[in-house]
Amino acid sequence: MPTLSGPFAPLISPHALSKLIAGAANDLVIADCSFDLANPEFGHAHYQQEHIPRAIYVHLDRDLCGPKTGRNGRHPLPEQEQFAERLRELGIGNQTRVVAYDNAGGPYAARLWWLLRWVGHDQAALLDGGLAAWREAGFNTAHELTPLSTSRQSFFVGPARGVRTVSFADVLENITSPHALVVDARSPDRFRGENETIDPVGGHIPAAVNRFFRDNLDAAGKFKRPGQLREEFSSILGNWNFTQVIHQCGSGVTACHNLFALEIAGLGGGALYPGSWSEWVAHASAPIARG
Repeated sequence: MPTLSGPFAPLISPHALSKLIAGAANDLVIADCSFDLANPEFGHAHYQQEHIPRAIYVHLDRDLCGPKTGRNGRHPLPEQEQFAERLRELGIGNQTRVVAYDNAGGPYAARLWWLLRWVGHDQAALLDGGLAAWREAGFNTAHELTPLSTSRQSFFVGPARGVRTVSFADVLENITSPHALVVDARSPDRFRGENETIDPVGGHIPAAVNRFFRDNLDAAGKFKRPGQLREEFSSILGNWNFTQVIHQCGSGVTACHNLFALEIAGLGGGALYPGSWSEWVAHASAPIARG
């Protein structure tokens, strides 16, 4: 079977993915990361009905998160070696190219992309427009479940590839001694402290600014052009360098969408606050702003 070689851009079109599938490359894994926060089993059920041919299903809670303690947020990061073991089980090795997509504009696929970078893997891309764009391009979908590879891949955790994290203590300290700008990826109403239906307390981290992750997409649900993303993010960051940014959201998932958008805009290097708002409000001492 042929293998893939050369650089792998972080964003891939349906036509480019179709060519990879037709080439039957043995170092390609397609990951359906579809999910619904209100119904955690929705994504797998939808995958069983319809998915891109050869795609496997990757579950946010079971595959892309670690154990919850009640104080580390709703979607804490897994231990790196635990995540690497799961990648081996999914047939993903250090040289495997991964194309991820979901049903929601890319946040869950971006979480997989970010985690792969976090454990030293940089051969991952998001399908621009997800399953909807695949269908709109005229390509067929499948309902047969894709069996996992019977031969476990070799995956060794390496240095993070252009991603980093900060802790609750780091973000708390940043309020009194600002060295970074906190960017919140949640919807504007949740940022203001209105219509909060997921976390027990509404509001935002003091001095944070809002960049709703869906603003990274155009009307067709595809990522905006790199130049437009650069312009929009630059207007938010002001005098802050793009490496002096802490990205957060409700639980460290949709913040990865903003990080991915900055990557394709050529402005990578920001940090993820994995616990995000759901960890922040679990600490009684954490200050809260509204409005």
